[in-house]
Amino acid sequence: MDIEVLHIDDCPGWASALERVREALASIGSDLEVTAHALHDEAEVADTVFAGSPIILVDGTDLFPSDGQTASLACRVYRTERGLAPAPTTAQIVDALRQRLAA
Repeated sequence: MDIEVLHIDDCPGWASALERVREALASIGSDLEVTAHALHDEAEVADTVFAGSPIILVDGTDLFPSDGQTASLACRVYRTERGLAPAPTTAQIVDALRQRLAA
């Protein structure tokens, strides 16, 4: 399983998303590595599955699928139990990873 966080440096939340993915993997007992990749221009965005920064991809698929695909350098927000946030919570990532692993 390949896990990657695609991000734009200027968007808040990407570092939190990366850390939370690592925490989620540890909490489910996985030793998988997660990588981060910064997108710098719209050409790079056009070559990816992108719904705003940060986006967590598992085997090239958005861990939190949405209809909001974009070809521009845009930030993303996530719905959390505390309202909108620039990154999903660790618990949300754990749940999404468990669902993905069960599929």
